[in-house]
Amino acid sequence: MSMMDWDAYRNQLMAGIGDLKQLSPDTVNGYMTASGAGAKTQHLDAKTRELISLAVAVTTRCDGCIAVHSAQAVKHGASREEIAEALGVAVAMNAGAALVYSARALDAVGKAGQ
Repeated sequence: MSMMDWDAYRNQLMAGIGDLKQLSPDTVNGYMTASGAGAKTQHLDAKTRELISLAVAVTTRCDGCIAVHSAQAVKHGASREEIAEALGVAVAMNAGAALVYSARALDAVGKAGQ
């Protein structure tokens, strides 16, 4: 059972981005330039970049990014096990951020009482 039809969503998303490109081509072209910049250095292979992208997509809660980068990760040879490991990093990063911000909240509480 799938939570959603990711292929249909990805196609719908790409159509919407195409509409935005017609209205504001520099916005989409600027994104494409930034998105492709890392690949030009070729320090990481495409699979690794997609695994990182997918983990970041989870931490930023971007369904569109998940739709695109999950397909690209598989296209570039990532296994379910490798994807699961990258997602484990995303879980740890979110937990780590919550831990850091918990310390900040306690600091704020301590300052509020003074």
